[in-house]
Amino acid sequence: MIGLDAVASLSPAGDSRAGEVLRLRREISRMQRRRSEHSLLPLDPAFSALLPEEGLQTGTSYTVSPSPSLVLALLSAASQKGLWCAVVGMPTLGIEAAAAFGIDLARLILVPSPGDRWLAATSALAEVVPLIVVAPGTRARDADVARLSARLRDRGCTLLVTESPGAERWPQSEGTIRLHDPHWHGLGAGWGLLSDCTVTVTAQTRHSPRPSSVRVHLPGGHGAIEAVGAELTALPPLFSETAVPGESAPPELLRWAEAG
Repeated sequence: MIGLDAVASLSPAGDSRAGEVLRLRREISRMQRRRSEHSLLPLDPAFSALLPEEGLQTGTSYTVSPSPSLVLALLSAASQKGLWCAVVGMPTLGIEAAAAFGIDLARLILVPSPGDRWLAATSALAEVVPLIVVAPGTRARDADVARLSARLRDRGCTLLVTESPGAERWPQSEGTIRLHDPHWHGLGAGWGLLSDCTVTVTAQTRHSPRPSSVRVHLPGGHGAIEAVGAELTALPPLFSETAVPGESAPPELLRWAEAG
């Protein structure tokens, strides 16, 4: 089993980095897996309406917002199903926050600071880890992206690539999953504690170009993702401004009125 200790030394320190990548490959070979037979990786039920298939396609990549909460929320369902996950190039990702999202830390691989070796580390992990998040440290060459994409297809690995401000979408990306419109709760006029954050998450894919959005608590009151309860919508007026005086309202509207 490989965990934090097996990959922590991939941080850019000295000329030993290439050797550490090779050591990582040897460690990974001990947990070699066959290609996934599943075409989708599960998502949290709160995200079920985001993608047409209600899951992440295997063998593909997605461009995602660099939000740690979004990253952990996208990993949580797969991790709870017993799948290995990895995060490359996100040194500030919190272990306690990952546990709050229900992620199995025994099956979570962190490569916090790979430097310019981020692509080599990601490529090595793609051999055996079905779901990987990577924050690219440098711009990848088109040829390197093509080789990595071929490995994703061959191994049935799904890659989530965080986007940087002003950077282009990851080449050959299946789609985008972005977080926006955050609104924190719990603070008053100079008092209170942050309790949870309500955000909108929007997804758009090549096969479904029309964006889909969900409103969720991320994180919720318990630190994990929570669906926002359905809000009551305004009922149509019983009488329109152009209604004829003395004319009764339609029966279906009267039933709404009687129901309160």
